Amino acid sequence: MAVTKIKPIKSTLSKALDYIQNPEKTDGKMLVSSFGCSYETADIEFEYTLSQSLDKGSNLAHHLIQSFEPGETTPEQAHEIGRQLADAVTKGQHEYVLTTHIDKGHIHNHIIFCAANFVDHHKYVSNKRTYYGIRNMSDKLCREHGLSVVVPGKGSKGKSYAEYQAEKTGTSWKGKLKIAVDALIPQVADFEELLRRLEASGYEIKRGKYISCRAPGQERFTRLKTLGADYTEEAITERISGKRIRAAKAPRAEKKGVSLLIDIENSIKAGKSRGYEQWAKIHNLKQAAKTLNFLTEHQIEQYSDLVSRIEEVTAASEQASDALKSMEKRLADMALLIKNITTYQKTKPVYDAYRKAKNKGQHRAAYEGSIILHEAAAKALKAAGISGKLPSVAALQAEYAKFQEQRETLYADYGKLKKQVGEYDVIKRNIDSILRQDREPERGKEAERG
Repeated sequence: MAVTKIKPIKSTLSKALDYIQNPEKTDGKMLVSSFGCSYETADIEFEYTLSQSLDKGSNLAHHLIQSFEPGETTPEQAHEIGRQLADAVTKGQHEYVLTTHIDKGHIHNHIIFCAANFVDHHKYVSNKRTYYGIRNMSDKLCREHGLSVVVPGKGSKGKSYAEYQAEKTGTSWKGKLKIAVDALIPQVADFEELLRRLEASGYEIKRGKYISCRAPGQERFTRLKTLGADYTEEAITERISGKRIRAAKAPRAEKKGVSLLIDIENSIKAGKSRGYEQWAKIHNLKQAAKTLNFLTEHQIEQYSDLVSRIEEVTAASEQASDALKSMEKRLADMALLIKNITTYQKTKPVYDAYRKAKNKGQHRAAYEGSIILHEAAAKALKAAGISGKLPSVAALQAEYAKFQEQRETLYADYGKLKKQVGEYDVIKRNIDSILRQDREPERGKEAERG
């Protein structure tokens, strides 16, 4: 488990950097690393980047702290998690210094990153939205490394995006009613019981030529028949009796074997309801309906089909993730190269004058900042294998812009695949839970007979 907090640094940047690099706290600076700068001269390199900022504001840097549960991680693992978090937050565009402190009862990371980035020279925006992003990323990294995460408290007043979008488009009342009806159909014996169960869940029922329902807080009644062809009184009655599967999105019957949809929605009613009832105590009605809807919409008839589809989507998601990570690394390396070439070129006249000066000590004292920046840039370029004629900054910037566009496409593709993986995971867990509960009583009877 890791707890995070972030605060701005508006002054004494050098002191803050010195504090987090304290050798007594960082195992003799063995747990100190940096990106886009040398940690020994980070204050000077930060200030140079800040001097090019296009945004106003007093923030010089941001100080991010990530604290771990006592005894849950090692210093080396904590430092690696901190590096991954810093990379995710700064996106390869901000210099940062990362240190891991081990002098207290709990291991914790300090990340100080420059407020301005060295790519387009805009400042980092720190607000609730970006902080939640940091917290979620920290939790994700903790899970990936086998650590626990903080579970948010229940009773949140916020709405999910799906709920917000449903209300925004005016479809939430119908959508919720469909979910309620779909989830109740496998549980009830007839149409009247369905209406009673709807009333018990808070719906107001209005009888007449057409059955209408109104949820708590809803202004107008909704006729069941307006939900679609599968929600008329006759259609619902047929679905309850097992004579009808939602016709609009029914799966193709191309393979032999028992359909998962029938197994869940109908076979449960024919003497296997104990499993569904047990499962329904744990899962809400929305998840129950989602499982049935998902099978029909994706034309999944058998369990083997579901497993195969999960393997395909997972493999595609992992490939997209690897491609995205590779692109992120390429962009970060290119951004650093552009930064170092630009710094090298801008500070070269001062450095050349320093080399020719008769009194080098006096000249260095007068232009120390620029000389340090030039030496740091030259060292970074040498480490990157750049020697002789420097690449064109304009050409590199054009290539960088092209890669940024490709990254956005990869992000979109990965986001879709990641969402699919999550959906399939929920559906599989739901189905496994239903089938397991249904079969347990049968195993018990066999044991008794044995």
